[in-house]
Amino acid sequence: MGLALDIALTVWPVVIVGGIAVFVILRMKHKYKKGTLGKKKTKDAQIFLDSLIPFGMMIGFAVALLLSIFSLISLLSAMTWGPGIGLLFGYFAYEIYSKKEESHL
Repeated sequence: MGLALDIALTVWPVVIVGGIAVFVILRMKHKYKKGTLGKKKTKDAQIFLDSLIPFGMMIGFAVALLLSIFSLISLLSAMTWGPGIGLLFGYFAYEIYSKKEESHL
């Protein structure tokens, strides 16, 4: 029983983060086919919009790394959960920022 539980606890984060990745990829593929990907007027705003998802993954990894250093969370588990949750938050930031109007200052 102990071995099965250890295997399940090891595989569970990978399954959940894999599900998050498949969700984000399929949503972006759907938006691409529909032609509704985020478009910004300026080049800098478009570059920022396009980099939100990878930036979210890097932030998630950094936060998870810091949490694993200062808490009892293992590094391997943090390296799985951090970028996955960052990918999801980056996607939500992409959705919010792509709908936001540009301000003319």
